[in-house]
Amino acid sequence: MPPVFAGSGGEKAVAIPPSTVDVAPAKGDQVAVLAGGCFWGMEAVFEQVKGVKSVTSGYAGGARGTASYAQVSTERTGHAEAVRITFDPRQVSYATLLRIYFSVAHDPTQLNRQTPDVGPSYRSAIFPQNPGQARVARAYIDQLDKSGAYGKPVATTVEQGAFYPAEAEHQDFARRNPAHPYIVRWDKPKVAALRAAYPRLVR
Repeated sequence: MPPVFAGSGGEKAVAIPPSTVDVAPAKGDQVAVLAGGCFWGMEAVFEQVKGVKSVTSGYAGGARGTASYAQVSTERTGHAEAVRITFDPRQVSYATLLRIYFSVAHDPTQLNRQTPDVGPSYRSAIFPQNPGQARVARAYIDQLDKSGAYGKPVATTVEQGAFYPAEAEHQDFARRNPAHPYIVRWDKPKVAALRAAYPRLVR
């Protein structure tokens, strides 16, 4: 039976192993930048995680001058919709955030899309903030591919690029618009999957 992703309308996470490597402990808050489809759902998931201080929706992978919703939606800017996660590594590690990302927040086997959104701005991509994160991200993708957890290859790329916050209307969208049809159909199941699969990680 193929895995059930939260974004497909189910409330189950894909069962994947934890990463065998992690970023070395560091003092102070750390930042992760992840892209996995519409940033509304990514934000909704990660703001529930213990140790996460803040989640900002935005754009990564393109230039500052094209970091706007209108321009990114043309699918010609190189940007991906992404979230910047500020977290306390003493409470939640980078590899743990990646496990949530790969198993709950989106379907990493979809190329340049996350149902129902299509285009490279909805691609699955990790934007490491330091060499340690890059090492862990690449190793985990390789580990997951070898595990056969998805039944098909992981499409997630590891990329470089600055992060630019999105417009105010996109921040905390799911929290401010819980009855929005898109949130109800695609994002609430992801949050439910997070709570079911990782109850100890939820605040």
